[in-house]
Amino acid sequence: MRLSLAVAAITAFIPASALATNGYFSHGYGTINKGMAGAGSALSQDSIAAATNPAGMAFIGNRVDGGLEAFSPRREYSVEGNPQQDDMFPLAPGNYQSSRDGFVIPHLGFNRKLSDTTAFGVSVFANGGMNTEYPGEEGGPFYGGRTGVNLEQLFIAPTWSWEFSDNQAFGISPVIAYQRFEARGLQGFRDFSSDPSALSNNGDDEAWGYGFQIGWQGEITDTLRGGVSWRNILEMEEFDQYQGLFAEQGDFDIPQMLNAGIAWSGIQDHWILLDVQHIKYSEVNSVGNALLPNLMTAPLGADQGAGFGWDDMTIVKLGWQWQQSQKNAWRAGVSYGESPISDEDVLFNILAPGLQEWHFTGGFTHNFSENLELSGMAFFSPTKEVTGPNPLAADQTITLEMYQVGASASIGWKY
Repeated sequence: MRLSLAVAAITAFIPASALATNGYFSHGYGTINKGMAGAGSALSQDSIAAATNPAGMAFIGNRVDGGLEAFSPRREYSVEGNPQQDDMFPLAPGNYQSSRDGFVIPHLGFNRKLSDTTAFGVSVFANGGMNTEYPGEEGGPFYGGRTGVNLEQLFIAPTWSWEFSDNQAFGISPVIAYQRFEARGLQGFRDFSSDPSALSNNGDDEAWGYGFQIGWQGEITDTLRGGVSWRNILEMEEFDQYQGLFAEQGDFDIPQMLNAGIAWSGIQDHWILLDVQHIKYSEVNSVGNALLPNLMTAPLGADQGAGFGWDDMTIVKLGWQWQQSQKNAWRAGVSYGESPISDEDVLFNILAPGLQEWHFTGGFTHNFSENLELSGMAFFSPTKEVTGPNPLAADQTITLEMYQVGASASIGWKY
């Protein structure tokens, strides 16, 4: 009961969760990490660190962190080409924008040393990006009126870390996951669904799940640190109210993720970080299955039903930090990962245009005292377009487009 109330309180701040996205994973976790484009597998600095590498919690000491991110994704799609008489599923030509473009998302964490070599903490963080709302004029994108989807994901990661030798640590986080989903305006696909009553317009559906994340972080040389972490597939309850939409009767597991990185301090007062992240979207059928030929061989919601056709993502992240003085640190970062959406899958991804490839970030930390610090971050993800044919209509072309901006601030308290 207490856990449910805590989740409800946190998700109240996330009316339609959306973040700077690699697919629908955030580009980083916590204000400090985000300020370096998500690089930080080898260098942890706050109690949100378990989201990237649970081993890093061994090195951050006793502290509490909390913050908010303001995020604005600008999404639109356009259709060129007039419908033909024999088209199976033509769209109305024109340019259409998603109306929801402003969100606030919290993050929380704490950590406490249990002994000279062990620590326990909890990191609370979110994923998002699969949120759209298109107007219902001219029937809406799929002739079902106001159309869109909303996916909210929240993660609670209690973490135990152990510094098993000097500057070498292991960490493990049992991960509790909560997600909420709603789809609107998809009635036009009812002839393609295994259960048209569980396809669209059924309000919010909720699901809980679990998994774990493990990691190592440590010193390789006097100026070089390394870190590796892996999170397994988070097994989620099915979205029963949308079992006619998602493959495997409403299944929407959260894909496995691998992080690896180094951090170099060979220049006095500077850190240079390099991370690689790999996300296995293709392992989750509801996300990885292509629209075609699946739509013709199995209905939506079936074991091999159509999905969004997302490919796996590999993201390279480069971060920099300059400790200007005891009070002030400055950060910058850039990351790149090829979009998981190919031009063959633009039709369904009108709902979930996880297009972004580049993220440019900057940040700072100001220490008011030995105990209290303020961190800030801002980012820009430039416009990305994907253009491809409407596979269910001859001579129609669909273009998806998005750019993103945002900023966050957090308070850290050392005790």
